[in-house]
Amino acid sequence: MAHPQVVIGVDSSTQSTKALAVDAATGRVLGEGRAPHRVDSRCGQDSDPRQWWDALNTAVAATGWADRAQALAIGGQQHGLVTLDAAGHPVRPALLWNDVRSAPQAAELVREFGADWWAAELGSVPGASFTAAKWAWLRDNEPAHADRTAAVRLPHDYLTERLTGHAVTDRGDASGTGWWTPDGPHPAVLERIGLDPGLLPAVAPAGTAAGRARPGGPLRPGTPIATGTGDNMAAALGLGLTAGTPVLSLGTSGTVYTVARTRPADPTGTVAGFADALDGWLPLACTLNCTLAVDRIAALLGRDRADVEPGGTAVLLPYLDGERTPALPHASGLLHGLRHDTTAGQLLQAAYDGAAYSLLAALDDVLAVDSPDRAPGRAPGRAPDRAPAQGPDPAQPLLLIGGGAQGRAWQDTVRRLSGRPVQLPAARELVALGAAAQAAALLTGEPADAVARRWGTADGPVLPALERDDAALERIATTISQTVALQSGGAQQ
Repeated sequence: MAHPQVVIGVDSSTQSTKALAVDAATGRVLGEGRAPHRVDSRCGQDSDPRQWWDALNTAVAATGWADRAQALAIGGQQHGLVTLDAAGHPVRPALLWNDVRSAPQAAELVREFGADWWAAELGSVPGASFTAAKWAWLRDNEPAHADRTAAVRLPHDYLTERLTGHAVTDRGDASGTGWWTPDGPHPAVLERIGLDPGLLPAVAPAGTAAGRARPGGPLRPGTPIATGTGDNMAAALGLGLTAGTPVLSLGTSGTVYTVARTRPADPTGTVAGFADALDGWLPLACTLNCTLAVDRIAALLGRDRADVEPGGTAVLLPYLDGERTPALPHASGLLHGLRHDTTAGQLLQAAYDGAAYSLLAALDDVLAVDSPDRAPGRAPGRAPDRAPAQGPDPAQPLLLIGGGAQGRAWQDTVRRLSGRPVQLPAARELVALGAAAQAAALLTGEPADAVARRWGTADGPVLPALERDDAALERIATTISQTVALQSGGAQQ
């Protein structure tokens, strides 16, 4: 019996590294590995990149296929700023995507150039999460560290370079930096933030190898390593996503996205104009507070995360770590409308509603990027205080993925607030599967998304739509409208 061609896909996330050994012909998972990361939250959100490397070695070895894998790729957390010295060692811990210390620098960049300029030139209006803002923060607050920096990398770039010795990135992950364009780094942005383009990795074409594994890593020397990509782009590959299919991902952060043929250009900043890992685009909206925030509310209430109750008129905005959508980086959690008869279960349901609301409010704008009646160069943009419409083709199922997707309370909340049916892909660890599809594409010559469609990764049950709860949507929209000034005031504290 012939041995299978085995590839390994890696998901290097904020909290851990996951690795899957996958049969390249069938998509069957043959082995899994996992190792945790530590995040230092004392001053911001920092993480030592060297532990990611240790975790990658541990997780890949745990699959049981490290010595027989024929290719590997890495999907990594987006936006993180990794600064390396001339010897390739970290200058300081990486600033992670959810570190909001760079909010003043992001705001200043938007003020100087203008939101319309950012949308037209870069496709995205930078927020605190974008790497350009983080580098500007480093220049302003730790100039000695910036001066020592000989290389700037994203998390997946750092790991790929340690595997291969080559400084290579891909267009998908690079599009979240705030300086990438299809024609190269934008010179005006690099000049403004004081970043030498010589510190950046080369952008490799989709479907090519970054290099081959060197001795000293988890793989046989000479094993091909694909370019890898950012975690959202890898998840889109892992689903074999086609243009116009909506995805809502419920994890530490929440995201809603689709694949588009047109570059997004939303001057409101709600929709990020990311590239995908192939030759298209990945319009995406993101919230900082999702499953962990709701779990924290459940713990404060002394209830299981699934122990929700219907009814009530309370609104709970679980902005425990600031928020990206709406753009309130210094916000905190807010409870409004508490009554004598409000129950703990209703408060917990209100937390679910508050976490899901912004993603669903942005869904229309994400799906409108390829709309034929969209104004050239602009996405419509949705104010955070305006309840979502029921978007293009509300009968089309919304693909629900991420750690929260298997929770009944999350499923029911998304169906009730969206009015859409929800499809639950049976495949798990979609970021690692997308990376595995990239690795398999090196062997087969197929596009990575075609590999995933052949594997049937998006297949799964469809839950029927529920009647949309317009009253809850309007309550949340009104509460956000009335509290934006209060929540923005945290910047002056």
